[in-house]
This record gives sequence, structure tokens and C-alpha cells, in this order.
Amino acid sequence: MSEQQSQELREMSPSRPPAQMPSLSMRVKSSMIMGITGLISRCFLHGFNTVETHGLAQFRELLDSRADPEKRERGLLTVSNHVSVLDDPMVWGLLPLYYAFNPNNLRWTLGAHDICFKNQLFSSFFTHGQVLPCHRSKHSPHGGLFQPCMTQAIRLLSHPSPSPPASPYYTTTGTDSILSPLTHPQHRRYSWVHVFPEGLVHQHPDVDLRYFKWGVARLILESEPSPDIVPMFIDGTQKCMAEDRGFPKFLPRVGKTVRVTFGGVLDYEATFGDLKARWDELVRRETKKGNTTKTVGWLWKTAVIEQTDDGDGDGQRQVGELTSEELRNGREAREIRIEVARRMRGEILRLRSERGVYKESEESFGRAETWRVDKGEEGKKYRSRVDGSQINQD
Repeated sequence: MSEQQSQELREMSPSRPPAQMPSLSMRVKSSMIMGITGLISRCFLHGFNTVETHGLAQFRELLDSRADPEKRERGLLTVSNHVSVLDDPMVWGLLPLYYAFNPNNLRWTLGAHDICFKNQLFSSFFTHGQVLPCHRSKHSPHGGLFQPCMTQAIRLLSHPSPSPPASPYYTTTGTDSILSPLTHPQHRRYSWVHVFPEGLVHQHPDVDLRYFKWGVARLILESEPSPDIVPMFIDGTQKCMAEDRGFPKFLPRVGKTVRVTFGGVLDYEATFGDLKARWDELVRRETKKGNTTKTVGWLWKTAVIEQTDDGDGDGQRQVGELTSEELRNGREAREIRIEVARRMRGEILRLRSERGVYKESEESFGRAETWRVDKGEEGKKYRSRVDGSQINQD
């Protein structure tokens, strides 16, 4: 553990009350990283490309209403398609600069552990850039639906804990040490989280969408209270950073048109209410049984779960913690997640359709089994056998 980590750990010791805000050093680092990144993104978008937005003013009003963490009543979850490695952070360059230097009202997102957290320098940069380390199952034995970054994201969206975690650090592998954003619960009150549920860069010729992975369903179902959900549709960044671009590959292309559509806040009850009710009932039944589980180890891509039953039916479940095998992998839990992800994908396709310039979406693309023919692809970058799209899992 570094000296800086040791100092932060001492600050969180039981002998002194938890700080209401991160240290000045942490806030300055985060502001500079987020601010400068936002400045570069904005200059690139507006200085070298043509930008078209729909719904941005409405989205800014939503962010302005959340400027004071004490006045927030729920988290904010934004969800979009993923067409380029530049999508995040470039699309946030659409926001005026004064947003960029206020990290407390900017997004948290998930980033590949093997890229963003592969060494101490990268880990510090992306942690202060409000990125949570996500393991991809194709590249790591620690990936999957129940990894620590999902718990962190759910709790960022949820009501703050009355007390910080026992340690300001958490581990995703058993050996790494990641600074938790939850160590200052009031400062992180009802945060904003952005996700790309396709789970990889998908450059389809007509900007169609792949199926959505189930992580987005966990965020929608398990956050307490249910978050405000805003769908987004991105088009054009794939032309700035096409996967089949030639030399120089490291430079984004200019003179392109980037279009971003921000939807309104979804009516949660109308969109997911029936599924949320089913999920809550499933949780209630499992909690009443008194079943609890804990992860005791890892096999390739699979958490090894030990299940106990104390029989008293009074089990307590923390937000983001699934306390039974049925809630993790049971048939009903899987069915609910599939339908939540399908409906969320449908909301983004609706934004795509409203633009009136794209062909009708291919229905089969929304099913996971459609893409199984690509499972044998070993490379991180390849052309899909399903639709000829350029894929980047890097």
C-alpha cells in the first residue's frame, strides 16, 4: 500500500469521524482530470467537427436540478449505444465547460480493468476520472454480473449509507486495491452513472444495436430508490475513430458530423414497474427464507458461492448485495433481467427511429444467441460474422 493510501486509511479510522467530503487533494485532482478532459473533448467536437444535438437543453436542466447533492432525491442513470472508443469522454464535451470542472455533478462509468487499471499511474488517473474497474469475462477470470464494480455502481445510484465502509479501499481481484467512491457517502449522494450495455464498441453501418448485457438490469432493478433513467443515442463518433482506419491509427479523424440525442427521463413505473414488482417480490421471498450466500473463491469466469440457511428468515440485505443463489442465477431472476435489458434497448432504438434517417432495426440483433457465431473470435478487434460490423473489445 502506498503512503497516500495509508494516509487516507488513517483519515477513515474509527478513532475520528468520517470526512463529509474527499480531501482537498483528491478534489483538485478529480477536478483537473475531469475538467481538462472535458476541455479537450469540447475543443475537438466543436472546433474540428460538426455537432448536432437533440434534447441537450432538457438534459442540462436535469443536471442543474442535481447540482446540490443535498437536494437530490434519487440517482441518475444514463444509458447509450457504444460506437467508438471516443464515446466517453468525448460526448460529455457537449456540456458547457463549467460542468466539466464540477466532478460531483458528472458521471461515473465503468472502464476495462486490464486497460484503465493496469498500473498505479493509470489506476490513479481513472479513479480520479470517476471510472470504476470492470473485468471483461473474455479477458479476466474476475468478470461477470456480480463483480465489485456493479456493487459500487448500484450504491452510487442509491441512498447514501449512514456510515462509510470499513475500509476506503476495495478489491476486484483479491490482490488489487481500489479507492472506493463510497467513503464519503453524503458527497456521493445519489450520483450519476453512465453505462454502455452493449459491452463493446459496435460499429454497424446503419448504427444498429447489439443485445444489451444484464448489468444494466441490475442497476435499474436494485438501486434504491429507483433512479432517473435517461436513454441516449450516439452517431458519428465511429467516423472519428473507425476501427478499420489506416495510418495514423492513434489520431482521431476530423471534419465529421457527430449527432447525440438525449431522451427525456423515462417513466419508470410505465417502463419497468411490473418487472420491478416481480423482482421485489422475488427478493422478499428469498429474504424470508433466510438464505444467504458469500463468495468464497473464483474459478474461470465464475464466482464460487457458499450458501447457508440460518432458518430464521430475518436476513438483512445491503443495497447491491444479492443474498441467495436464486437471486443471482435463478430462472425467474434471469427472465426479469433479460426483459429489463430488452426494454432498455428498445428505448434507445426509439430515439434512433425518431431521427428518421436509419433503416428499421434488425429484431434478431436484440437476442444474445444471434451473436454466438462470434464467440470463437480470439482477437479483441474483429469484423462480426453476424452483421459485418467492426467490433472492438479492447
